[in-house]
Amino acid sequence: MPALLPIDSVAGVILFWLALALLGLALQNAPRLIAQLLFPLSAIGALALAATALGALGGPANVAVLPLGLPDLPFHLRLDALSSFFLLLLGAAASGISLFSAGYFRTMPGRALGLLCFQYHLFLASMALVFLADDAYLFMVAWESMALSSYFLVTTDHTLPQNRRAGFLYLLIAHVGAIGILMSFGVMQGGHGDYTFATMRGSHLSGLWASVTFLLALFGFGAKAGILPLHAWLPEAHPAAPSPVSAMMSGIMLKTAIYGILRVTFDLLSAPLWWWGTIALTLGLLTALFGVIFAAVQTDMKRLLAYSSIENIGIILVGIGLTITFHAFHMQALSALALTATLYHALNHAFMKGLLFLGAGSVLHATGERNMGKLGGLIHQMPKAALLVLVGTLAIAGLPPLNGFASEWLLLQAFLLSPTLPHPYLNMLVPVAAAALALAAALAGYVMVKFYGIIFLGQPRSEKLRSAHDAGGWEQFGLAWLALGCIALGMFPMLVIDHLAPVTQFLVGHQLHGNTAQSWLWLTPVQPERASYSPLILFSIIVIGVLFSLLVVKKFYHGRLRRGPAWDCGFPEQSARMQDTAEGFSQPIRQIFEMFFGVIRELPSPFDKHPRYRGETIDRLWNLFYVPIIKLATTLSSLIGKLQHGRIHIYLMYSFITLLALLAFVR
Repeated sequence: MPALLPIDSVAGVILFWLALALLGLALQNAPRLIAQLLFPLSAIGALALAATALGALGGPANVAVLPLGLPDLPFHLRLDALSSFFLLLLGAAASGISLFSAGYFRTMPGRALGLLCFQYHLFLASMALVFLADDAYLFMVAWESMALSSYFLVTTDHTLPQNRRAGFLYLLIAHVGAIGILMSFGVMQGGHGDYTFATMRGSHLSGLWASVTFLLALFGFGAKAGILPLHAWLPEAHPAAPSPVSAMMSGIMLKTAIYGILRVTFDLLSAPLWWWGTIALTLGLLTALFGVIFAAVQTDMKRLLAYSSIENIGIILVGIGLTITFHAFHMQALSALALTATLYHALNHAFMKGLLFLGAGSVLHATGERNMGKLGGLIHQMPKAALLVLVGTLAIAGLPPLNGFASEWLLLQAFLLSPTLPHPYLNMLVPVAAAALALAAALAGYVMVKFYGIIFLGQPRSEKLRSAHDAGGWEQFGLAWLALGCIALGMFPMLVIDHLAPVTQFLVGHQLHGNTAQSWLWLTPVQPERASYSPLILFSIIVIGVLFSLLVVKKFYHGRLRRGPAWDCGFPEQSARMQDTAEGFSQPIRQIFEMFFGVIRELPSPFDKHPRYRGETIDRLWNLFYVPIIKLATTLSSLIGKLQHGRIHIYLMYSFITLLALLAFVR
């Protein structure tokens, strides 16, 4: 009996998820069974997928041809280093999200939960197939299945008009992006009639057509990733979707677009040009700064996290642009460093943002509120959830020794350690890009202080918050899994980089196995005298400092501590209204970057008996790009609608004119 190949195991997990999807429909009248059996089984399948992908990272590529598809167009599968990494990301993050979902969805009615279970597992299977596809036909089938299943998940609560609008916008931009992806595959196929990726790798396009392919792919995948200005769907879809779905979309689905860009640029095209990197780098910086600035002024906690995802996708795109630039100039060590940082941050973001969206879901479950202005003091009612969310908050803020710092530090080292590039404009761009990246990282810390402080610290802003309950058992398991991932990925970056080495070797022909991870203790990007980092030593110093402080306090003060109320600035009538609000916290950012916002303010009159203040921040890019398109589409629709008179003789005249035109064309 032949040995089971890794690709067979991955295909088995996909079939297992599809079976769970059908079981969800069959068990619609048993919601408790769906929540507490099917979702934990889904988590086990995700763990199996992660383990299989981890084992396949350093092995040879596996290929398979399925007896499915159309005549002469069967489905081709391929499991190589790149697809193994993203399948590992999918399995590792989805396991925690599925565990959380077992508790989060337990109160949904049976029919709704059965349908959601079907869509949820179809979504998982579709994303896995995207990473496994080895021909354009299967890739597009999986891509569209992923888009449709996620659309129905976004519109789970379709009774609300804003949710239906968010779903329509998401589906519209997703299909526009899919057209760009399909056209890029068409250019690479070059009329050979063979849509397998193997044929595309050997197409050897000219510089012009290779550039057209890259730009189409960047547009198509950028629409799914939320790259500026194709980001409009993201802050609308995430608040509409259930929190586990938001975690799945932000943590995993956005990475399918990153996978597509890497696959096309470094594998199918294989010889990127330097100016491709400049475009990706510039777009990435604009996206990162735009996302973090808009995140800082949000009052809805899920919209804040959605804009934070835009920022992190921008950082990942910056890494891709830097990798393309170094690779085009044959700086293989630096291209491997930049690509390692990019992949590392993609993996980190899956855990960090998944954890934060699930934490927001716990808060929403316990309070029914998304508006941070109505929250506060939840650390007392939800201590376990608050502690686990704190891990994700510190990680995504870029604080060592957690995982967010490790990947951003590596990317910054790729900027700082780069030698003089053989182009004057690039030599000017790199320092500016490094400064912009540092600014985005600093503002991300500001955003996370606002997110955690407004929601969990201080006093409750309403009485109903005092009855909020902590996350349930399944929810705590899911949060703890992702929190442990943030800690482990931050504490052991050398092991992570060792496992990323086959991916960088596959894409850019170089790896950092011998240079970066010189020991299990020290992370050294280029040379020890230039820059080194040891999270374990830093963590040990932090622990020793805390223990020493406690020992000193206990030894010299002998436990004689006096507790008293915090200083009230001479005003004893403190209440929750005295706390900084979400709007007040973001006021400095709104003032500094006011030129980027469209701000609507309603100020009270001095004579108002019940004065109210309202401020709203509008995305100017919506009015700049999307409103003209909407007006044009509306105008064209009205003109075309005038052709429909409802009279049969008019329609016969249209047919007769069309027939005459065709006859004239044939002649």
